[in-house]
Amino acid sequence: MAHAAQRSFAIVTGASSGIGRQLARQCAQNGFDLLIAADDPAIEQAAQELRGLGAAVETVTADLATPEGVDKLCAAVKGRPVDALLANAGHGLGHGFLDQDFGEAQHVIDTNVTGTLRLIHAVGRTMRARGQGRILITGSIAGFMPGTYQAVYNGTKAFIDSFSFALRSELKDSGVTVTCLMPGATDTEFFERADMLDTKVGQDTKDDPADVAKTGFEAMMNGDGDVVSGWKNKLQTAMAAVTPSGILAEQHRKMAEPGSGKH
Repeated sequence: MAHAAQRSFAIVTGASSGIGRQLARQCAQNGFDLLIAADDPAIEQAAQELRGLGAAVETVTADLATPEGVDKLCAAVKGRPVDALLANAGHGLGHGFLDQDFGEAQHVIDTNVTGTLRLIHAVGRTMRARGQGRILITGSIAGFMPGTYQAVYNGTKAFIDSFSFALRSELKDSGVTVTCLMPGATDTEFFERADMLDTKVGQDTKDDPADVAKTGFEAMMNGDGDVVSGWKNKLQTAMAAVTPSGILAEQHRKMAEPGSGKH
């Protein structure tokens, strides 16, 4: 058992697929045991794969948009010291804001913002009390541009990007690091779940989630403040910083407008 005691302990949310599943793989390959969560039964298959990499893995199936879901995840920690929290759960929603079902828009906010903050607040306090820990928050380059036909999602990511930098500054002498991973369009179930397969961005070539996760994991382990994965995304964020919001909103329309994927 002495060997098992040496493994670190990480929580990864949104770990059933996409970037979250790959972040969990990075953890498993680098000496972490895992508590993984998602609102999707596929979390069990992810767990089996991760156990094959030598990690002890527990799963929680919960909707992290709800206080009950976050509490269920926190209860599963059972008081163990958390070395890393990878707050990755999030989803999008396509179409015009006034055409969306408001309950669905609310769920995006509750998942991407409220649930994420509730979890970081709970786990972050225990990390600060110990004087050590790493927090990786999956933001997005979407946070740099107004999201025409993806308005709520991009707004939540603007919030998360901003929040992560502020929290990092608040914790700078605490022994707890905060890293914001800002991917661009990544080849995951995101666009299907957001009903955006008929858009230009839904059909364009995307980044590999394994590459994105490796970039994010390494940044977290280095204690970096932020990392944009992929050179095209770095270029896009640099351009967004000097481009008026109205122009960015029109550029986003071309990518995300329903039907824009038709040739």
